[in-house]
Amino acid sequence: MEEQHRPDAEAPLLAAAAAKPDGAASSSPARNKYPFFCAVLASMTSVLMGYNVAVTSGAQIFMAEDLGLSDTQIELLSGAINIYSLVGALLAGWTSDRLGRRLTIVLTNAFFLVGPLIMALASGYAALMAGRFIAGIGVGYALVIAPVYAAEIAPASSRGLLSSLPEIFINTGVLLSYVSNFAFSALPAHLSWRLMFAAGVVPTVFLAAGVLTMPESPRWLAMKGRTEEAKAVLDRTSDTPAEADQRLLEIQEVVGTDSNGSDGGGAWKEVATKAGVRRVLATVLALQFFQQASGIDSVVLYGPRVLAMAGVTSNTLLLGLNVLFGVAKAGSILIAMALADRVGRRPLLLVSTGGMTASLLVLGSVFAAFAGAKDDPVVAGVAVAAVVAFVCTFSVGFGPLAWVYSSEILPLRLRGQGAGLGTAMNRVMSGIVTMTFISLYGAITMAGTFYLYAAVAAASFVFIYTCLPETRGRNLEDMEQLFRTK
Repeated sequence: MEEQHRPDAEAPLLAAAAAKPDGAASSSPARNKYPFFCAVLASMTSVLMGYNVAVTSGAQIFMAEDLGLSDTQIELLSGAINIYSLVGALLAGWTSDRLGRRLTIVLTNAFFLVGPLIMALASGYAALMAGRFIAGIGVGYALVIAPVYAAEIAPASSRGLLSSLPEIFINTGVLLSYVSNFAFSALPAHLSWRLMFAAGVVPTVFLAAGVLTMPESPRWLAMKGRTEEAKAVLDRTSDTPAEADQRLLEIQEVVGTDSNGSDGGGAWKEVATKAGVRRVLATVLALQFFQQASGIDSVVLYGPRVLAMAGVTSNTLLLGLNVLFGVAKAGSILIAMALADRVGRRPLLLVSTGGMTASLLVLGSVFAAFAGAKDDPVVAGVAVAAVVAFVCTFSVGFGPLAWVYSSEILPLRLRGQGAGLGTAMNRVMSGIVTMTFISLYGAITMAGTFYLYAAVAAASFVFIYTCLPETRGRNLEDMEQLFRTK
């Protein structure tokens, strides 16, 4: 799960590299801390998103024991949230344009309050699926609104960092869900899984109240003709008064362009008539396909089950190792952020997909050679090492950079539609992978499943090597020349 699309916002890491104005003095003005506070508060919604998506990883053990759920019901319940999220993602743009960014974030928190609460109180599968559907809508809203608000509130000096916060916070939410799984695992089965879901309910009320203290997005205010209010927000969130004036001019220019007929029809005409635009769109869709088809969310949602098949029999140990996976995944995201503008996108993507392929081959070979092993510390240790290597290599490159690269190469006039299609591809593939994982390894064995994911990861390496040029340090004008999208 990675950083999501931000219509009409500069690509985060590219923006950070290009933020320094011509002739800037060596002593830059002090950075304004206020937009950082606002972006952090808005991005906390992404913590709830990550938590609600991944909490079933450990909860499924106790739900199956308490309610007698079948493997098919478990995989549908776990993976369906990704499909349901498309509903929220489709509604989020319309809602945020009418209610504003702040109230849309509050609405998102309402979905994260009601959905998990229904699941915590559920007495059967139908109620669980209803709660998962409501939470899924919240996931779709969070995918869109948190990155949009962060990008629109951030000054140029910190746009790269602030626009990356939702990605960091999603993985923080995943980690917290694993901690919750572990913390409540010692309780009776009928109580433990309910508290795992309920634990995600309490923060929503406080977060929604906190969001109301934030300023509204200056771009939304400008869209509604509330220029003075937009200027007041920009004055509070910019590093200098001159930057606030410049940001207002840029917003008014974009808003003016949007109001003069940029309704998407011209964008799709370009797809039909320009080979460069078709290439960019195909690249975005391929990146999102490969990112999820290589199986990362199978490990995120079924990590304990994978290790149980490798011979680990203690639930406490399974859930403790799941926490280790979460720490590895979240920590690797920080490494990706630190290196992407220094090393470049292409080298990190190649190292990432190469490492994913190798670790998946090792994991598949463990299951092929030692199927049926029980409590063998060597077998379990190799399996754990392979899973940690997989999540680390994914998160240090392919996880965050698939989104970054996509947003960089999409021309501004196509970014909303293109990023929306990329998000849809990502969520659909995640849903397919997670809703079929148990059935897949039942049909072709666990070894065959990870060999299949390894083949997809290898194909993604070849695709990146042959089709993706480096984008580090290029401005948006260079990007249009590179991909011939003008």
